[in-house]
Amino acid sequence: MGFSIHWSWFTALLCLLSMAGEVRCVCTETNMQIEGGHYKLTKKLETGSLLIYECPEGYYPFPALTRLCQPNGSWKPTPKRFAPQRCRLAECPDPNVLEYGNVTPPQEKYFVDNETVYECYSGYTMRGSSRRVCLPNGKWSGSTPICSRDSGDNCADPGVPAGASRTGNMFGIDDTVTYSCNGNLFLVGSSERVCQENGQWTGKEPACYYRHTYDTPLEVSEAFGSAIKDSLTTLEPVDDTQEGRKIRISKNGTLNIYIAVDISESIEEKHINDAKDAVTKLITKISSFTVTPNYEIMFFSSDIIEVVNILDFLDSKIELSTIKTELEKFQIGDRNTAGTDLNLVFKTFLERMAIIKQRAGEEGFKEHRHVLILFTDGAYNMGGSPGPTVAKIKNMVYMNHTSEGETQPREEYLDIYVFAIGAEIFDDDLQPLTVGTGGNHYFRMKNIENLQETFDEIIDEEEVKGLCGLHKGYETASRDSKRKMYPWMAFIITQNEGTSKKCLGSLVSPQFVLTAAHCFAFGVLPEHITVEIDDGQGKVKKVKTLKIHPNYNVNAKANEGVKEFYDYDVALIQLEKDVQISSAARPICIPCTQETSDALKLVGDSTCKQQEQLLLKNHLEKLTFLTRRQENSVDEKDVHAKLGGNRDDCIKHALQAAGITTKNVKDVVTDNFLCTGGRTPFRDHIACTGDSGGAVFKNYEHRTIQVALVSWGSKTMCRAGGVVESDDASRDFHINLFKVIPFLKSILGNDNQNEYAPLQFLES
Repeated sequence: MGFSIHWSWFTALLCLLSMAGEVRCVCTETNMQIEGGHYKLTKKLETGSLLIYECPEGYYPFPALTRLCQPNGSWKPTPKRFAPQRCRLAECPDPNVLEYGNVTPPQEKYFVDNETVYECYSGYTMRGSSRRVCLPNGKWSGSTPICSRDSGDNCADPGVPAGASRTGNMFGIDDTVTYSCNGNLFLVGSSERVCQENGQWTGKEPACYYRHTYDTPLEVSEAFGSAIKDSLTTLEPVDDTQEGRKIRISKNGTLNIYIAVDISESIEEKHINDAKDAVTKLITKISSFTVTPNYEIMFFSSDIIEVVNILDFLDSKIELSTIKTELEKFQIGDRNTAGTDLNLVFKTFLERMAIIKQRAGEEGFKEHRHVLILFTDGAYNMGGSPGPTVAKIKNMVYMNHTSEGETQPREEYLDIYVFAIGAEIFDDDLQPLTVGTGGNHYFRMKNIENLQETFDEIIDEEEVKGLCGLHKGYETASRDSKRKMYPWMAFIITQNEGTSKKCLGSLVSPQFVLTAAHCFAFGVLPEHITVEIDDGQGKVKKVKTLKIHPNYNVNAKANEGVKEFYDYDVALIQLEKDVQISSAARPICIPCTQETSDALKLVGDSTCKQQEQLLLKNHLEKLTFLTRRQENSVDEKDVHAKLGGNRDDCIKHALQAAGITTKNVKDVVTDNFLCTGGRTPFRDHIACTGDSGGAVFKNYEHRTIQVALVSWGSKTMCRAGGVVESDDASRDFHINLFKVIPFLKSILGNDNQNEYAPLQFLES
């Protein structure tokens, strides 16, 4: 130990003596280890490198979260010999602040998994949670317990959050309560709240955080997700007194979203890439709505690197699809990341707003709603405080008044959200920058790679749940994770005369499932068929009718050397009852419908041909279908449809299938089929026996479009499902839905009945 200390002093002295000669000093890893965890370096041991300590969930680094390598070769803060770095068990704020009640068990400190029980004194009524658990993120589960009695006050007792102190015990109109946090906790939310005439307290409910406290994706989704969803709603209120109304943009209004991501040295490159991915996810989610915002997107350190300029949207010089391309292209590379000028970000936003206001005019600008979203740790060291610039932004949007006759106050037209990221966060500098009514605007993120879950919650709401093709783009640990990834998937079981057959299908409307005709042998009746779709109302669905394509005839070419002929291999199952539409059960988009045109962002009077040209435009078109595995779960199979000049070489392998003796491949594979499989130029997966009837689909933005269904294959390489790769000669043939639109329209688009809501098919 003594040698290490003397060596570090010698290294520092050598650096001081040699800095004039521009010799760059490096830090050492002596005494940097952390008990129970590990650390990583952003720039190895070079000057400016950030050493970041990491601990398992439920623990946090102590006494330092990070250390910075100084030019003289020392670390700041300096590691202390008698306070070695270790991972500490996360602590929750002291809950013994409950007024008019008891907390058990009484402890000096409360750590992860500690449980507390709350009881009120006689004559007092409990509100909030009577039992709470200390969570790994340093927060208590449930809500703040409050013991109160009916005092006749205008507002209810707002309570005292764990770890806090409150002054003010009068709850009448205009009475004020103020909060502060005890010990080394800091306040998140409103430090002062006023009782209003409507019985509600102003501001946001306060909470006390330790430096190791963070917000989970679920908490963020409940606040940010619902707020953004409200911003994107185009419904107008029924009347001006509609209680709880949060409609923030009229049908004629304009939504402007400004996004800035910190790429300075204090932010890890992983956090930057995660933020970039999160922004892409957010834009993808928003594109599912009917409102199309204008975007300003930038990265910043001491300078601004503009990826998308909002003025280009106003000038119609940029399309939505361009944003994701530009984001994907952006790389930090050799860009200057030294220094952070957060004020410059807000100044740039202010300049953009000023130009928009000049173009739109005073009255037109009133219809513009602005949402600012920042990803930063708040460690700005250039440009001064952003506070005054934020005040100017507020004045510009608020116009210093609420105009007479307006149905909403001007405060509803501006929100500033801060996602605090990084190993060490400057909460006191960041919190005052947030702006907006209703819900939290400040989020302390430990790991932003999970933000895609948060942004998915934005669209899993009543207003949009019925849109076709919506789905979650990733797998989680939840029981219904696969259902939410493929909410349209259906398992079909046919049992007749002692035989059982399993197929897949796709929900195409609340009452209809699309599948393959060959799944049903001659003589099969609706009562022999069950469909499994877990919509929360019971998994097994009874069948009302079975509609098979009138031209389907498996024996049609038996005398021409085709033992089994699968042309027009398509069927529709009508269920006895509608599926309960939710994020876990909703329809896939199918070709030639207006809803699919909306999903594809085709404007005006679109055509079926336009959809086909967009979805099947490449001669090697990447597609996906599902295969069943154990416990009624599924996996994806990736294939490439061989179109155009590639098709003939693909379909010729059909002649090698069992039961085929004809020499003319066109007798076997008509123009109604798409062909996949083989190993060149890509090795495709192959369909298994139980995959029949399943959707062959493409994900376009965040919507799933079914272009075909699995019909038959030239080789039987697997019978029990699973992801299996093709060999050189194995091919699969799928019914191209664009070729069977008349059949689909005759049933799904039939508006001469009152049993179900018809789909709107395109005229041409």
